[in-house]
Amino acid sequence: MATAEPIIMPGYQGEAIHGPYDDPDGDSDTDSGVPDYTGASVEQVFELFSATAPKGWRVELIEGEICVTPPANGEHEEIVSEINRQVTKRGPDESLRNYTGIGLTVPGASETGHVVPDLVVAPKGSFDDQEEWHEPSGVVLVAEVTSASTADRDRDKKIHGYARAGIPVYLLIDREEGEVTVYSAPSGDDYAQGPKCKLGLTVQLPAPLGFELDTAEF
Repeated sequence: MATAEPIIMPGYQGEAIHGPYDDPDGDSDTDSGVPDYTGASVEQVFELFSATAPKGWRVELIEGEICVTPPANGEHEEIVSEINRQVTKRGPDESLRNYTGIGLTVPGASETGHVVPDLVVAPKGSFDDQEEWHEPSGVVLVAEVTSASTADRDRDKKIHGYARAGIPVYLLIDREEGEVTVYSAPSGDDYAQGPKCKLGLTVQLPAPLGFELDTAEF
């Protein structure tokens, strides 16, 4: 079965666009009741897509692009679960908690970014509010596990938002390349450190986590 591809709208500048599930037969919008988004800002269109996306789909605003991604497969979730387990078991700070499905607001190149990392590690109570999107000031680690449809963004554009936000560690599990990259020491819109190793080895996570992550368990 073919994997559903994400929907990406790069550099939206207010032209008329419609939702990914509208007018499947290609008929005119005249009688369909489809909203006309002409003149809307990228943030407004992002909010509309966020409100109407099917359950389990992820809607993000990354470096000015609206990205709508289908749910991940089981292998992806197994890796996220294993990272979660090791952080809980080996992390030295008992005040830290692991979060999935948390939306973060990060600085974008020209627009505010809204991202949903696969895993967020932050102090307990960091997201104890009613907001959908949260400031990342207390976050100590974000992790992304690539899929074929998201790998390019995880390797490139998401790095910039996480670095600008000052998140100390960005852990990238690249399934397609069979690699792990541990980004640390954020500086400007990039990380000063980014050592890579092959999946299956043990990698050191920098402070404030400061333990060895065993990727052979993935």
